[in-house]
Amino acid sequence: MSAPGLTTFAPPLADPERWHRVRLYTAAILAIVLLAAIGLYGADYYVLGAADRPFSPKHQLLKPSGRIGNKLGVLGVALFLLIFLYPLRKRVPWLAKKGKSKHWLDFHVVAGLSAPVVIAFHSSFKFHGIAGIAFWIMVAVAASGIIGRYIYAQVPRSLDSAEISLKELTATESELGAELAAQRILAADELQRVLRMPTSDEVRRMPLYRALLLMIALDLARPFQIACLRRRLLHGSGLVMSLGGLLSTENPEIERAIETARRKSSLSKRVAFLSRTQQVFHLWHVVHRPFSYSFAVLALVHIAVVLLLGYY
Repeated sequence: MSAPGLTTFAPPLADPERWHRVRLYTAAILAIVLLAAIGLYGADYYVLGAADRPFSPKHQLLKPSGRIGNKLGVLGVALFLLIFLYPLRKRVPWLAKKGKSKHWLDFHVVAGLSAPVVIAFHSSFKFHGIAGIAFWIMVAVAASGIIGRYIYAQVPRSLDSAEISLKELTATESELGAELAAQRILAADELQRVLRMPTSDEVRRMPLYRALLLMIALDLARPFQIACLRRRLLHGSGLVMSLGGLLSTENPEIERAIETARRKSSLSKRVAFLSRTQQVFHLWHVVHRPFSYSFAVLALVHIAVVLLLGYY
């Protein structure tokens, strides 16, 4: 019997996340293209020393108050506002009803990663005074945001973003194990040897930092572990065409078994690390929020000073 509410792990008939991924990838690609274009155009200006920049033909465009530099500052403010829409959503009821929390978080991350680069171009890589302090705090916020997004993904959720209980996770893990056994393609001893996970008790006895590092290491190792399983089922040209098992094959039975093994490995890791993941996620909030709010205050002070003194 299937455990209730586990739509995250059941193979869907249609992909409900497709359009979200299209929008997300479009936003990410646009940000990369824009920042790459500015970087290529201004590279010869940004490498100049402060004394030489006024003599560059691009100075009137790329200096912080220049036509391009000023617009980059406005874009930075817009990204700043987008970044703080995500925490604001949790406190404004009508915003909370718009879309899924996970989708908001994804765009929050894209804006959070783009903003420091936009601000760096806006300042023409001169980080002094209040603006400089705000920039480095923003970099710290962006770096911690990457870690937070990874940790958020480790806490299993159903499609409505509600956290799934350990009992439901264990039931789904057992179902995947039974599905693998029924396929009779991958031997149980091979799966145990290649995809071995620490137990929940072992993880609980680890220091928090070690558990986090091990969790990341297991995720990085999984593609190579899956390749190892695939290699055991392939021979000759199949090994060559799949680059030693790193790429999928044209054999649907093998790929179905491999995908089931991958899902079971990922789920087993989440079950083992669930208590520590939740603990790290709560601790991360304690660190991330003060940085975010202090950056907001400094950024507002910088904007106020620029407007009052007319540096625009």
